[in-house]
Amino acid sequence: MDLTLWPLVSQPWPALCEAVELVEGLGWHGVMVEDHFMADGSGFGAVSDPRFEVTTVLSALAVATNSLRLAPLVMSATYRHPAVVANWAASVDHISGGRLTLGLGAGWQINEHEQYGIEMGTPGERIGRLDEYCSVVRSLLEQSVTDFNGRFFELSNAWCEPKPVQDRLPLLIGGKGDRMLRLVARHADMWNMWAMPSKFAERSAVLDQACDDIGRNPATIRRSTQALVCLTDSESEARSFTDAAGGRAAFAGTAKQFADLAAQWRDAGVDELVIPDWHLGTGAQRAESIEAITAALKA
Repeated sequence: MDLTLWPLVSQPWPALCEAVELVEGLGWHGVMVEDHFMADGSGFGAVSDPRFEVTTVLSALAVATNSLRLAPLVMSATYRHPAVVANWAASVDHISGGRLTLGLGAGWQINEHEQYGIEMGTPGERIGRLDEYCSVVRSLLEQSVTDFNGRFFELSNAWCEPKPVQDRLPLLIGGKGDRMLRLVARHADMWNMWAMPSKFAERSAVLDQACDDIGRNPATIRRSTQALVCLTDSESEARSFTDAAGGRAAFAGTAKQFADLAAQWRDAGVDELVIPDWHLGTGAQRAESIEAITAALKA
C-alpha cells in the first residue's frame, strides 16, 4: 500500500515544500492537493484563512519534485470548464514527466459557490455534469478532435494539444454514493473516498458490483482513502481529537496503532493511503511524525 501526502494549503509555501521534500526523500508515492478556495466553516480552519490554489500548487510541485505522483483531490466540475482543465492537465503532465493523476469531483462546498456566485445545482445535476465532464476531458486528452453535445457542455471541432506524456492519463473520481460509484465504474482509473476500513470495504464492494454490471474488471480501478491523523500518547487527547472530527474519518494514537489501522485499510482493498499533514504539527514536530509513520508502516 502506497503512502501519499495531503499538505495543508493554508500553510506558508516554504513549509508546504518542506513537507513535500521530506516525503519524497522517504520514498512516499505521491502528493494530493485539495481544490477549495476557503474552509467550509466546519471547524477545520477559518473561512478567512489564506490558501493556495490547486492548479498553481501542482504546477509548481511538478517542477520541484522528481518522483512523486501529483493529483488534485479533487477538482470540482463546477469551477472550471473541462477544456480548460484538460489543457492544464496535459501541460502539467509534460512538466512533471508524466506524473499527473487528474482528480475530479461533482462539487459540494456550499459557501464558496455562494460567495463567488457559482451555480452549484442539485445533487443530481452535479453528478450529471461530472459524467459529461469526464467524457469531455477524456476525449480532449485522447482524441485528435472533440465534438460533444450534452446538457451541460458543447464542444465543436475542439483541439487539445499537446497530448499528455502518459498514454492514458489516469482519472481519479472522488465520491461514495451509489450513483457516483456507477460513474466511477464508467470513467475512472482511480477512486477515492474518506472512510475508515469497514466503511471503505462496504463501499468498495458496491463499486465492484457497478463494475460487474458493465462488464469491467474491478481490479482495473486503483483505490485510495484518507483520514485525519494525530499522533499522541494521550488517550484523552485522542478521544478529544476523534470527537471533534464530526463524523469524518479520523485517527488519534501512536504510530504503532496507526500502522495497525493501516493494515486494516490494506485488507479492505486500499491501494493508496492519503495522509493529511494538518494535525501532525509543524517544523521538526511534523518531520518527526512523518518519519514515525513511515517507519511504523515499513516495520
